[in-house]
Amino acid sequence: MLVDSLNRPIRDLRISVTDRCNYRCSYCMPGEGYEWIERSEILSFEEIAALARIFVRLGAAKIRITGGEPLLRRDLERLVEQLSEIPGIRDICVTTNGSLLARLAGRLAAAGLRRVNVSLDSLDPERFRRITQNGELRHVLDGLFAARRAGLGPVKLNTVVVRGVNDDEVLDMVDFARSHGFSLRFIEYMDAGNATDWQTRKLVPQAEILARIHQKFPLIEASGAEASAPATAYEFADGAGSIGIIPSVSAPFCRGCNRARLTADGHLVTCLFSDRGHDLKGLLRGGAGEERIAGFIESVWFCRSDRYSEERFAAMNSDEGYQAAARRKIEMIRLGG
Repeated sequence: MLVDSLNRPIRDLRISVTDRCNYRCSYCMPGEGYEWIERSEILSFEEIAALARIFVRLGAAKIRITGGEPLLRRDLERLVEQLSEIPGIRDICVTTNGSLLARLAGRLAAAGLRRVNVSLDSLDPERFRRITQNGELRHVLDGLFAARRAGLGPVKLNTVVVRGVNDDEVLDMVDFARSHGFSLRFIEYMDAGNATDWQTRKLVPQAEILARIHQKFPLIEASGAEASAPATAYEFADGAGSIGIIPSVSAPFCRGCNRARLTADGHLVTCLFSDRGHDLKGLLRGGAGEERIAGFIESVWFCRSDRYSEERFAAMNSDEGYQAAARRKIEMIRLGG
């Protein structure tokens, strides 16, 4: 089994299919100066599938398709179909803002998609429009219910909680998810990419989110969760489902991270907070065979020692403090979540 320097295997592969997005969320979208990936540099579906087969050979069993906004990639169901035919893949998921999901959910499900994660940071139409800068909440809600009708499940909601922006909606989000049978994950506000002007005062930590929920909906920490899962899972005491919280800032989980990331332009990235990737597209388009590419991936993963969130946590609790802008990172829209 292939493991890195901290004994972490590859189990999950996150594949970004585009760096384009029809939203402009401030915690994700970079400002001026970002160089968009040229179309010719974007991996084709066939190239993605070829690389995915190698990652599966090396241990990956779950694939998540990301962006940018992945549903902007034309004929995405073709990629889903190709990936679903690879022996050894147990799960294929798409993370999306949901704006195009209503018209595409059926086609994606028919192609072999198992489930969707949908970003939803507000249930107030005006606030949603401000956060996304041009999004219509009704389109996302239509997409959620279309996904469920198409048999995609669980339909999971991802909510990034930012103090002073949407933290007053925590209970509203819980109510909504419980009422409609959706799975819900709250995500601590992170310093991903370089666009966020991230500050600790905007962070709502896991403990505070839990305390707010527990006052109205008593929670019990779920047992049996995968050690590598980024979310800490909790069940409602009344049996009406569960929620998860991703505490990347306040309770780092680097030691259990088994996720490899493939950018839209074909670079292997070993951490969400990396400042560089490793070029697989060059090998693939240069005629390298599967053995050579697999060997290159093995060499990169074997040397992997990323634990950025743990280092950030230590710095935040030191006399020197933590400065998010001190380290440049690959932008989220290029890397995917």
